[in-house]
Amino acid sequence: MGALLSCLQSAQNPSVPLTFPSLKSSGPKTTHKTKTVSQFFSSVFQTVSDFSWSILKSNFVEDDRTPIRSGEDGVEFRPITLSTLTFSIDEIKLIKNKLGVTINDVIAGIIFLGTRIYMQEVTQKSSSERCTALVLLRTRNIEGYTPIKEMIEPNNAKMSWGNQFAFLHLPVPKSTEISNPLDFVWEAQQMIKKKRSSAASYLTSWLLDILKKFRGPEGAARYIHGTLKNSSMTISNMIGPVEKMALDNQPVGGFYFMVVGPPQCLTVTALSYMGKLRVAFGAEKGFIDSQKLKASMQNAFGAILEASNPIPPANAA
Repeated sequence: MGALLSCLQSAQNPSVPLTFPSLKSSGPKTTHKTKTVSQFFSSVFQTVSDFSWSILKSNFVEDDRTPIRSGEDGVEFRPITLSTLTFSIDEIKLIKNKLGVTINDVIAGIIFLGTRIYMQEVTQKSSSERCTALVLLRTRNIEGYTPIKEMIEPNNAKMSWGNQFAFLHLPVPKSTEISNPLDFVWEAQQMIKKKRSSAASYLTSWLLDILKKFRGPEGAARYIHGTLKNSSMTISNMIGPVEKMALDNQPVGGFYFMVVGPPQCLTVTALSYMGKLRVAFGAEKGFIDSQKLKASMQNAFGAILEASNPIPPANAA
């Protein structure tokens, strides 16, 4: 995707590079420059716990069978149905500012709530099965997308071809009664914040490098395959340009990306572009009802937006 975006130009001025949102956090900055002893040991414990659980989850512990996970072999060879939804970035930022969370927290909360709504509608009962989302993280040490000219330069240590990523296991919050949509955003925030305090993602990336070095690409691929197979869904998101772009002077009205061929029944991707967030769903055809899933995600977004911005009473001052 980085290579693709580096081939595109601004529709208004092809000589000007595309503009991307800042990757810097907009949240309040902490004034503490050093960690306390308790924080250090807490971070170490969290790292060991997360990394150990990641290894167990990748090799031994499978998710339960649910309306989004059949648990059968050969899922990666079955046809999928692609569908997309578009949300307003401004409305997502409105939720973010009201709740004091990040955009990623809001997106995760919407996907988690929509998933539980779908599962509950399909089974006609509260869904509390073990359901894990595998969140992919880019580990490239870059702040943007490198032009193709730089990528093909020999001996360019800053940019190498191929995917470089790690992953986090995030359990989809259980819900016996979906009554407070904001709980899904809060739980997503707590989980993501907790995972960020550990170095498990870096250790996972290091483990994949070790497997690739000693067992070859096939060994690393088998480990990733097992990781995907034991979880229920994959979530991957990217930051896109803020202005309209063009390919060979042809304006691009919208686009999305999809990870195809994983041993999972459901893959979710999100990509921002021109003030819109386009969420795409790759669902196993004949097993997941894509239209019902889309409706569940749309209802989840509406419920979270309404709950975060309650309408005041008509007689309020």
